[in-house]
Amino acid sequence: MDGVPSLTQCPIAPGDSYTYTWRATEYGTSWWHSHFYVQAYDGVFGGIHINGPASANYDEDLGVLFLNDWSHITADQQEWLALWAGPPVENTGLINGTNVYGDVGTRFETNFTSGTRYRLRLISAAANTQFKFTIDNHTMEVIANDFVPIVPYTTDIVRMGSGQRYDVIVTADATPGNYWMRAIVQDDCSQNDNGDDIKGIVRYVEKSTGKSSNGKSTSGYSYVNGTADPTSTAWASASVDDCDDEAMANLVPYVAIAASDRPENETDFTLNLFSGPNGAHLWEMGDTTFVNEWDYPTLLQIYEQNNTWSSSQNPQRYPTKGTWAYWILQTVIGQPHPMHLHGHDFWILAQETGTFNASTANYTLVNAPRRDTVMVPGNGYVVIAFYVSNPGVWLMHCHIAWHTVEGLAVQIIEMESEIPQLIDPDVLESTCAGWDKYVQATNLSQGLDAGI
Repeated sequence: MDGVPSLTQCPIAPGDSYTYTWRATEYGTSWWHSHFYVQAYDGVFGGIHINGPASANYDEDLGVLFLNDWSHITADQQEWLALWAGPPVENTGLINGTNVYGDVGTRFETNFTSGTRYRLRLISAAANTQFKFTIDNHTMEVIANDFVPIVPYTTDIVRMGSGQRYDVIVTADATPGNYWMRAIVQDDCSQNDNGDDIKGIVRYVEKSTGKSSNGKSTSGYSYVNGTADPTSTAWASASVDDCDDEAMANLVPYVAIAASDRPENETDFTLNLFSGPNGAHLWEMGDTTFVNEWDYPTLLQIYEQNNTWSSSQNPQRYPTKGTWAYWILQTVIGQPHPMHLHGHDFWILAQETGTFNASTANYTLVNAPRRDTVMVPGNGYVVIAFYVSNPGVWLMHCHIAWHTVEGLAVQIIEMESEIPQLIDPDVLESTCAGWDKYVQATNLSQGLDAGI
């Protein structure tokens, strides 16, 4: 039910439907999105909010808050540019689906009451952008990364790569007024025509007297400082342009689970850009550019007991439950990569610039950050560990939309002997039959079957 065309199913054909049934075994903040080509970045996504304990107290949960980059051409047009000309320049960005551009549009707004502690569930659904999120004159208490509660820490800004999530608590303790909420594009690794104008508004409100001379009434409250745009200035730390991840030292899991220092498997993946056929920009993870077939997903291949795996499928097979795997992900290119693993939280054992050296690497095994999306620094590396315990087929990929489609991915085939009993063959085969019928009826080319 992971929903990745070419791995766990065929794509859902236009006019067909598919019901995903899954069990929430973790709690916190996440998002669902299409994994068909770059469709998610035209808007096929939404938040997932699973209640559970928090590592700090708060008064009100304001729900999910999406950060997006945005272009005035479609995502597939952008991907075409990325494939042949390099990363496209975004026009602007959105906070929870809205912003202004020129003389049109509206800002996202939310209301604060003095003394109240608000929980915000930040999600980066960017196609290609590293953000710094900040609220003028307010600090944030970070209580979770991805699906993992952490020991709270306080900061002015939160760095966010595509696919990452942070739950933060903001205390309404500033002088009552109007303040900018900012998603600032980091120019060192992102291109955007309006990277400093992706903003929302926090407005302080007070109990309404019924005579709102200083602002309009809203649900029994009135605005303290009217509805004009804020005049607040950003924290000084927000002006520093970098493409770093949040520091490992800050992301301490609330529940400590030590990683093994004796992995049964260790794999080194280099993330590399190269020029493919006719000059197309392609990526490889390890020595392979990932290509799988939309009309023959891995689960169907396993169900049919076809154990012939091509190198382009980039399969990483882990048959034995209870074993540990270490992955070294490194690049000599200045572009950082937000790498996301399906089906797992992983331990971040090391994250540095420079070249990985096994003899000198300094691993953090106790209280190491755990999450499902990590930034590989430009000209640097991360070392992650995961525990083999979840039978299925799982994608590991860069969450920059263009890089994923251009092959920067591998698939994990985990506990393969247990997978067939988890498959509903009727659903799997009927979905593929619907897709095949659609392809034949439309004469759709499958020449771009990166399958992700």
